[in-house]
Amino acid sequence: MTTTPTTNTAPGGATVLDVRASRRSLVGGCVGNFIEWYEFGVYGYFATVIAGAFFAASGAGDLEALVKTYASFAIAFFFRPVGAWLFGRVGDRVGRRPTLVLVLLLMALGTALIGVLPTRATVGAAAPVLLTLVRILQGLSAGGEFGGAVSLMTEHAPAGRRGLYGSWQSFTVALGLLGGAGTAAVLAVALSDQQLHAWGWRVPFLLALPLGAAALWVRLKVEETPVFRAATAEEDAAEEDTAVRPAAGEAGPGAPTSTGVAILLGILRLMGWAAAGYTFLVVMPSYLQVSLGTSFRESLIAGVIANVGFAASILPAGALSDRVGRRPLMVTGAALIAVLALPMLNLLQAPGTSTGTKFLVVFVAGAIVGLMAGPGPAMLAEMFHTTVRYTGLGVSYSLANAVFAGSAGLIITEVIKRTGNADIPAWYVMATCVVSALACLGLRADDHRRALPR
Repeated sequence: MTTTPTTNTAPGGATVLDVRASRRSLVGGCVGNFIEWYEFGVYGYFATVIAGAFFAASGAGDLEALVKTYASFAIAFFFRPVGAWLFGRVGDRVGRRPTLVLVLLLMALGTALIGVLPTRATVGAAAPVLLTLVRILQGLSAGGEFGGAVSLMTEHAPAGRRGLYGSWQSFTVALGLLGGAGTAAVLAVALSDQQLHAWGWRVPFLLALPLGAAALWVRLKVEETPVFRAATAEEDAAEEDTAVRPAAGEAGPGAPTSTGVAILLGILRLMGWAAAGYTFLVVMPSYLQVSLGTSFRESLIAGVIANVGFAASILPAGALSDRVGRRPLMVTGAALIAVLALPMLNLLQAPGTSTGTKFLVVFVAGAIVGLMAGPGPAMLAEMFHTTVRYTGLGVSYSLANAVFAGSAGLIITEVIKRTGNADIPAWYVMATCVVSALACLGLRADDHRRALPR
């Protein structure tokens, strides 16, 4: 079969492009991402409050409780790959749309459950156990979101706009984190510390119910992608498991020879984005409080500003990657973080640094991460065959985030606790971004012009 260099083709090479369906798929993919990252943002921003409510045992210090809170945070991420594989297999066989509907329901319910859980003061040691179990449910469902959402967006994308469409996934990550940070900041200002610790922290988690209902209404209107329909129509019903098949010939010379190799490359290319994103956008508020003595309110504002910088650069980076390719943007973003992470952190640590300068530093850090997050989803989608794309995208992304993002708070906080070295966040993101920059150098220069591998 010969295809033209467009994203959506029907059997025989005829282009299938429904502008309204493309836009619905864009919105349908975004709504689930928003809820997923809203919750993870809220959990990260309220980490110190949650630590006191669920993990602070008698005689334990604040830092020890915070480490346990981040351990629960990391556990959810390590269940993401399981969910990515489970829901990915369903999504690659049954379809993107029905799988994403199921994933959304589980995510919204899991988030709302946190808002009604009893604390340690009420049920003792059972409280952190219950919280961790809910986090595991969230990890499983969230693992199925990325692969389906990016498949939906990129497979519906018009020709020459795959990078822009894929970047909306990352943009709604920023919106979700901003939504979480903004909600936390409003509550921190509107409520007293006593009210915030007693019941105020529950409010943002309970908001997941109305948000989930609205998102479900949108996602039910989304159509299955023409790319998936065409690919599954050509599949022999008796064919063996496709998860280990190499990508189709359209992937071109130099493409990964198997899905397993593509997943490994995807992890290496994403690890810097994952580590830097969570360090600067989620972990930073707690780091500023615990390690630098910054107030809770000022730390939350810094988190909001970092995410504003992140959001500001994502869509332009995605659109630019449709013109110049994915490789220049991915390499530049990783290289800038590797070079600037330590000087930026030292500015935050310096006693004489003004609040305005600190806010500018976190804004710039967020914007640089956006250079990787913009073209990243399309870059991954271009690495996998249609019949394994949902699984490949999800497993690559979830493993990278489980190891390098979900563990970021735990690793950074524990190492600082043991060494007393406040520069650990910078060294962590520098090391991961160096690896990602080198891995991204292997991307083909013309991937953005090729059809998605069938």
